[in-house]
Amino acid sequence: MTITECIRWAKALLVAEGANLEAYLLLEQASGMARTTLYAWPERSLEASVIQQFQTLVQERRDGAPIAYLLGRREFYGLELGVDKRVLIPRPETELLVDLVLEYADDRPLRVVDLGTGSGAIALALAAQRPTWSVTALDQSEGALAVARANQARLGIGNVEFCCSDWFSALPLQSFDIIVSNPPYVESDSPYLQEGDVRFEPLSALVADNQGLADLFAIIDAAPRYLAPKGWLWLEHGYTQGHSVRQRLLECGYQQAQTQRDLQGLDRVTGAQWP
Repeated sequence: MTITECIRWAKALLVAEGANLEAYLLLEQASGMARTTLYAWPERSLEASVIQQFQTLVQERRDGAPIAYLLGRREFYGLELGVDKRVLIPRPETELLVDLVLEYADDRPLRVVDLGTGSGAIALALAAQRPTWSVTALDQSEGALAVARANQARLGIGNVEFCCSDWFSALPLQSFDIIVSNPPYVESDSPYLQEGDVRFEPLSALVADNQGLADLFAIIDAAPRYLAPKGWLWLEHGYTQGHSVRQRLLECGYQQAQTQRDLQGLDRVTGAQWP
């Protein structure tokens, strides 16, 4: 098969919007050729092994496998991150969390902890934007930490330390200027879990008890022991959870509790300051 024939076959199989782009991305992955080369030499014949790998990728994509997992990468806050089935796929909505942390922080070298770091997206984005900050990134999954450490090494970002911990459990008592987290916040019976990419992502990084609020509340309750005076806690959450998160923060003694909306106008991130 030629490049043109491969692309035509894939587009017929994928059919959905974006099929043309995805076909080229998957052929790039299978062939190792740059897209400019694929465009420039459409009649080039491909080796049987490349065609076979390409067809496998296309069939997996047709069956719903996330394009990020098939390519092994996803862009987040200007960084190309490696991703696989051990971690959630970083999403554009989470960039709001990074934006807010940077906006509300001053210019001092600060100490930051990212809880449930997954691929390291939030920690590495913050560390890249603020090289003077010291960032600690925690996750209970050794598999996720392996992905995060590989991303750190490839990107050459030195001011992040990764550690295996179930939230704060393995962290020595110390104070941080900023605590940030995108924890599990989906209800266990949510139909969202049967949609799109989510079907293939690790449930442990998605689902929480108490209508999705259990981990959010656990972090809110424990964070004061680790927050410096005037330190900030920033949390991503579901679009129906803003009120509950703000209420819990105020009940625990935080100040300036506020919820920010994402580009779709949905409640997405809540932050508050410890007195």
